[in-house]
Formats: sequence, C-alpha cells, structure tokens
Amino acid sequence: MVTLRCLLVDDNRHFLAAARELLEREGLVVVGAATHITEAIGQAAALAPDVALVDIKLGAESGFQLARQLSVTPRPTPVIMISTHAGDDYADLVASSPAIGFLDKASLSARAVRELLSTV
Repeated sequence: MVTLRCLLVDDNRHFLAAARELLEREGLVVVGAATHITEAIGQAAALAPDVALVDIKLGAESGFQLARQLSVTPRPTPVIMISTHAGDDYADLVASSPAIGFLDKASLSARAVRELLSTV
C-alpha cells in the first residue's frame, strides 16, 4: 500500500494534535499542520502533500476559500473538507467546491481518507 502524505488544516491546535496521532497510527504520514490559509498554502507548496484535510471553518477564514486556492496552484492538492457538523449541513457547498469530498471529524480515519481519494 502506498504511503499517503497529508496536510492537516484546522484552527484548533488540540484537534490537529489528536488527528495527527490518529492518522499516523493508522499509517498516513502527516507532513504538516496549519491553522490558517496563508500557512496552509505555504506548507502545501513546500511539502507537496498527497491530500489536505481542511476544516470548513478556520476561525474567521473559510476552508472552502483554501480549497479553491489549493486547486489552482502549479501542483494542485486534493482537498477533503472536514467538520464537526454532519455532511448534510454542507453537502451543497462541498459539491460546488473543488474538494473531492467531506468527512465529519468523528469519522476521520486513514481508511476513510483512502476511500475518498480512490474516487478521483
């Protein structure tokens, strides 16, 4: 199985630490973690992750804005939107964004990430 390299983007540092631990324990390599858009864009450019897991709400910033920006870079990064809210709450926004899918944070796992990536 190919090792996936992922970038985590969330404004909650506690979630970033917990998600990193979970995903790495399940075999993903977390190459970076960012708390805002500017930091995430810089890390995506420098680290070239296979996927970015992006919280829908990044404090005053929008994860959808970041997804759009990451989709038009010289090396576009696939984005999976994440949230504590149910997917139904954001289904239309996710569908109209460049994100490849959505995971609620309670369902976050390496397997779920791999399954979404296999659909693109």
